[in-house]
Amino acid sequence: MDIGDPQGRTWEPVAAVVDTGSTYSWVPADVLERLGVEREYSEEFETADDRVITRDVGHTRVRLEGRTRITLAVFGDEGSVPLLGAYTLEGFLLAVDPVQQRLVPVRGLAKRIRGAPGCT
Repeated sequence: MDIGDPQGRTWEPVAAVVDTGSTYSWVPADVLERLGVEREYSEEFETADDRVITRDVGHTRVRLEGRTRITLAVFGDEGSVPLLGAYTLEGFLLAVDPVQQRLVPVRGLAKRIRGAPGCT
């Protein structure tokens, strides 16, 4: 995948690991800073070993399989492995095929919960 600046003018290729257990995509902070991504707010995240950590989050662009989307990116530690998280995958309408180890397109959902207003 490629990570871009918020305007989509400058891009950097990033070898990311798909991690559906990660809410947002994580990118080393130095990459996001080099692209001019702003730290907009901080969030708490629970790690695999049950620790709670706080990290900054910002909006930026991701290019994946020839398509571009705006997504949320967490400012990860320098040198950390970039992660392609669930929020970004859903934004691209992609799911994981664990047998073939690839991303597959899926339809977006607009299913209404019985009695809930909003969807038709």
